[in-house]
Amino acid sequence: MKYIIAILFVCCLSSIFIGYYIDIHYSEKLIGFGVVGLFLIVFPLFSYHRWKDKKVEDYMLTKENLEKMRENERRK
Repeated sequence: MKYIIAILFVCCLSSIFIGYYIDIHYSEKLIGFGVVGLFLIVFPLFSYHRWKDKKVEDYMLTKENLEKMRENERRK
């Protein structure tokens, strides 16, 4: 999965840079497709890949987590 994300990231960035530096009649479309690819394909895939096995409760500010944080501060 991480290789697919890396390949798509490089493709999108290269599309954006080619659109800027090469003067062809569809260079604006290359820039647009690169940006759309980054924000609608690469970023959601990256987010899913990084969060798929995590517990959301560990990152929420609940009463129990606040107590754990206070206890850790007291120990220091």
